[in-house]
Amino acid sequence: MSRKPYVLPVVVALITCWLALTPFQSQARSVVPVEGAGFNTAMSLADNLKSHIGQNVFITLKSGNSFQGYIKSVGDNLLHLEKLAGKDFYDALIRIDEINAMEAKFREMK
Repeated sequence: MSRKPYVLPVVVALITCWLALTPFQSQARSVVPVEGAGFNTAMSLADNLKSHIGQNVFITLKSGNSFQGYIKSVGDNLLHLEKLAGKDFYDALIRIDEINAMEAKFREMK
């Protein structure tokens, strides 16, 4: 099997065009903390949930099921999670005592 003589120049030309058209970032991006984000281990889970109202979080239940959405409100026993990921137009009402873990975004790229 012989290679076609024009394949290598075509590949080199394509790579050169791609590199020429790819915008270079003049400023280096860095990881910065999200303002106001944090957990307080001295507070209850409900109080930590309240401090993240309006934020996108992941909630893992004791059953192993997990939900991603925005915290709308936190009551004495229930969490209202809205705009569930993967389920357009759905919300969830979750018993706080069934929550095993909560994840929230603490850092982002700037």
